[in-house]
Amino acid sequence: MNYFIEVVVPLSLDKTFTYRVSEAEYLFLKKGMRVAVPFGKNKIYTALVVGLHQTAPLLYEAKDIHEIIDEKPIVNEFQIKHWFWIAEYYMCSIGDVYRGAMPSALLLESETIITQKSSTSIDESTFSNDEFLIYEALQHQSSLKIQDVIAILNKKTVLPIIQKLIQKEVILLHEEIQEEYKPKLIKYIRLADEFLKEEKLNELLNTISSDKQKTLLLTYFQLKAQESKPISTKKLVDTASISSSVLKKLIEKSIFEEFHIQEDRVNFRNNKAENELHLSQPQQIAFDEIKQVFLSKDVCLLHGITASGKTEIYIKLIEKQLESGNQVLYLLPEIALTTQLVSRLTKYFGNKVAVFHSKYSNNERVEVWQNVLNSSEKAQIVIGARSALFLPFSNLGFVIIDEEHEQTFKQQDPAPRYHARDAAIVLANFFKAKVVLGSATPSIESYYNATSDKFGLVSLNQRFGNFQLPEIELIDLKDSYFRKKMKGHFSLLLIDAISEALSNNEQIILFQNRRGFSPVLECLTCGHVPQCPQCDVSLTYHKFKNQLRCHYCGHSIAKPTNCHACSSIDLETKGFGTEQIELELAELFPQKIIKRMDQDTTRGKYSFEKIIDGFKNREIDILVGTQMLAKGLDFDNVTLVGIMNADNMLYHPDFRAFERSFQMMTQVSGRSGRAEKKGKVLIQTYNPLHNIIQQVTHTNYIGMYKEQLYERQIYNYPPFFRLIKITLKHRNFEKNKEGAMWLYQVLRQNLGFPVLGPEEPVISRIRNEYIRTILVKIPTETSMQSTKKTIQKILNSFDMIAHYRSIKVTVNVDFY
Repeated sequence: MNYFIEVVVPLSLDKTFTYRVSEAEYLFLKKGMRVAVPFGKNKIYTALVVGLHQTAPLLYEAKDIHEIIDEKPIVNEFQIKHWFWIAEYYMCSIGDVYRGAMPSALLLESETIITQKSSTSIDESTFSNDEFLIYEALQHQSSLKIQDVIAILNKKTVLPIIQKLIQKEVILLHEEIQEEYKPKLIKYIRLADEFLKEEKLNELLNTISSDKQKTLLLTYFQLKAQESKPISTKKLVDTASISSSVLKKLIEKSIFEEFHIQEDRVNFRNNKAENELHLSQPQQIAFDEIKQVFLSKDVCLLHGITASGKTEIYIKLIEKQLESGNQVLYLLPEIALTTQLVSRLTKYFGNKVAVFHSKYSNNERVEVWQNVLNSSEKAQIVIGARSALFLPFSNLGFVIIDEEHEQTFKQQDPAPRYHARDAAIVLANFFKAKVVLGSATPSIESYYNATSDKFGLVSLNQRFGNFQLPEIELIDLKDSYFRKKMKGHFSLLLIDAISEALSNNEQIILFQNRRGFSPVLECLTCGHVPQCPQCDVSLTYHKFKNQLRCHYCGHSIAKPTNCHACSSIDLETKGFGTEQIELELAELFPQKIIKRMDQDTTRGKYSFEKIIDGFKNREIDILVGTQMLAKGLDFDNVTLVGIMNADNMLYHPDFRAFERSFQMMTQVSGRSGRAEKKGKVLIQTYNPLHNIIQQVTHTNYIGMYKEQLYERQIYNYPPFFRLIKITLKHRNFEKNKEGAMWLYQVLRQNLGFPVLGPEEPVISRIRNEYIRTILVKIPTETSMQSTKKTIQKILNSFDMIAHYRSIKVTVNVDFY
């Protein structure tokens, strides 16, 4: 009797493969276990078992497996079913989904590189002989490949040994970045309690003989009168211009006391505070309405304006789920948001919260994976970016998708190109779990689903604590330039508003959705603009590193001193990014602390925490940033938000440009005035009468929704049509053009609805590959499944043509 297993390998291959196993292995193996299999000539991969049977493959001779890696399944059946759904719906291979879903530490392959972990103290007595041999080899060379380990041990079954060494924290897989975040402890100073009474104070001043100590004391009172926030040791010493040794003496005499302020990070046990959460009346009404919706529907859209307290409602809903022992998945669009949310949730749920996203190291991600798999107490609530969707839940009861309109929920590259919101709703459906979508500016599709009775809809139109929405003011840039009321890129109105907020010790956020110093460096003599040699874009100037960089392929050159075309030295920058705003602010407000938050300043593992903690602790006065700032962050001392140029976003050649601009501006505005002080938003624009900008000013979501929906209906866009975008890339312009034309014509003949293209996108060459796109618009009443099958057949036959085989074709379903 022969026994076989079906496995998925982590390669871009669309089918499962059959391998032969012995009877004992067949009886031991279960779906969801990993096995090491030989693949191709001499590669070994970690494959996943998705089926067991006794039918030999017809087209090839089944090979034997190398070894079984797991003792019990590490992926459950719900997940396997969900992965196959993602592969089918988003038209990608199951191998891609498997590779994208698993933490890379669980996907060893023959090319994986192993290095020794430096910091841990290692107990050699716990090693088996094989483990010791690997450890010893790493003492003599810095890294090993899995092939080297096979040679050292002279056996093929090495993956379980490597797995054990990873668990013992002796070795690391190569792609980790090690970085330790230590919160900055700042020393603050206060007067000892006994001197707070007036008579004691007079007595104190009379007893101090040293003039310097007296000056220091008087400076302290002066600062105390000016500012309500704690006074840092550094500030006191600097203001009084007296050395810190004088302060030390006063501390020794117990006149002053020193203390530290620090924001907590990820140790959740100590975070749990015994505090009852009380909802305000509007929140309570919304909470009850959501429970009501869940009686008849599985998905509910919570449309709550910015700072209306959606998170508190989520916390109450999570409490209900935990009582039933269910797991909760909380998806966020941006890693930056997890920092704040984690500290809020751990106050209520302590160590039941786990975090999962790509800035966590391999070992940390595997740990969360294991905790979720074992339904551990430590991972009842999982907070994460879109990849948390793939964790092995076994009793998922509730899914929250916060800021559901965000485009970062859609994975663009590499495959699987899934949309986390839609995939999460399907996953919840497998578990019969409930879903809440939360947003102040819901995506048009979700709002359409809610109004057409597919989802429930609950609205929350009042800010928490009845605080006022910020007042939004428009500044006409054309007029300001004409009347010479500008300083650099700042209108005088904005500068006055910043000065006023700073004089009240309030903080400011400035938004400019472009990083770098300026997007174009132009020669004034001949008009030449340095371009990227591999992409069709101009190079962005980064002043901080004094280089020109391409934001698509990473190509960079030093900033030229003269024009590459005519050697003139008259070079001028055009346009502006966050770096330029930061430098202009430093000139306007030299005393203030200004920081920026964009992709360049948040490369490290804990860089978000450093900036967000600093801003929350009021160590930063003005924060300049890109869209990272626009989402869900909560700072109670921000009273002014400035949008430097609202027109950037409006004129993108994209059917969602207006909707996205509205969402982005409303979200950024929502960071202002989230506590007692009323907020203010200043929007600089060349086009103050533009419909979208007017709708943002009046917080008119419904107006924007109706207008955009009407246009979508006329021009055949979602939610009335589904879109599939097919992209073709090749280094040869002519071949790509020809292939795209062939594909377009066959699609048009075989599909009975609009196919647009093949067109060159705005950036028509990236990394030396020319790009063409074809857009298929499918009416909602047509069967998606049969259409996809037709498209897949056409793509397969395209792949059969030898001349076109080298063209890379990618399919993106619901690409928006």
